[in-house]
Amino acid sequence: MSKRFLFILLSSVLILSLAPLATSAQDDLPTIGFLPGVVDPFYQVMELGINQAAEDLGLEVITQYPDTWGPTVQTPILDAMIARGDLDYLIIAPTDREQMIAPLESARDAGIRVITVDTFLGDGDYIEGPVTFPLSYIGSDNVEGGRIAGRALADALGGAGEVYIQNTNVGVSTTEQRSEGFREAIAEFPDMEVIGEDYNLDDANTSVEQTSAVLQREANLAGIFGVNVFSAQGAGTAVVNAGLGGEVQVVAFDATQFAIELLRQGDVTLVIAQKPFDMGYLGVEFAMADWRGVTSLPQRVTTGYAVITAENVDDPEVARFIYELP
Repeated sequence: MSKRFLFILLSSVLILSLAPLATSAQDDLPTIGFLPGVVDPFYQVMELGINQAAEDLGLEVITQYPDTWGPTVQTPILDAMIARGDLDYLIIAPTDREQMIAPLESARDAGIRVITVDTFLGDGDYIEGPVTFPLSYIGSDNVEGGRIAGRALADALGGAGEVYIQNTNVGVSTTEQRSEGFREAIAEFPDMEVIGEDYNLDDANTSVEQTSAVLQREANLAGIFGVNVFSAQGAGTAVVNAGLGGEVQVVAFDATQFAIELLRQGDVTLVIAQKPFDMGYLGVEFAMADWRGVTSLPQRVTTGYAVITAENVDDPEVARFIYELP
């Protein structure tokens, strides 16, 4: 197995070695549902991890993708998955930390064990927080990811300049935390200022329009932080369209092929890659371990980042974290 899977392999050995010997009551394997937030390269790579784990463990996974982001779209799909009556576990990226609590409580009440990936419910503390019924939350430390982005952008700008945040949706745990961490990092530099933040509702075209308006309005804008796939894509496109590639520095969250292309062109300064494959793989492993009776699963797992620059993008140890699809 490649180094890409080293973390997964080690966790597999740890988790499954804790499992009790199978009994006749455990001979039937669980059925797992996967409900991501939206169709994008991040969740598609996560699905690759889920499918690989399901193949390795001999499990069946039922996957449904919402066409757009949001509780009003995700909840009916969730309700339909619950109504199937055959799911034992649900791996889900909740599209709102508060609005998806009640729908997922319905899943719990139907006997489905919930594992959240990428995004979380409540404050993400499933031990002492306001929401404790999910089995675990597997995702990035998004505040730290925002700090990494902020400090990288500050370094690229020499510690001075006006910067802008291109965000997605209010109420999404991950992107709110990335913005929080970014602002914390920028505050470390007295000569830097965050001059605005827009929400594109996970639409790259809206992101282009919003960023273009800011570029026209703010003559001194020096840098932009795109907090996810659609935000970074829109911000990068707007900067290129304005002929400001390399002048207005862009930090992109999520290592899509498009973001890497802009990085190679010099239009994006830095790309922060999450590890969605690992999130998906671990989610299935956790479901299987719980099915086998493991009671000591961690309720919070962080999967880390890879920071991709023009200098290291061709290093195989870094390039393996680019979101590549078959």
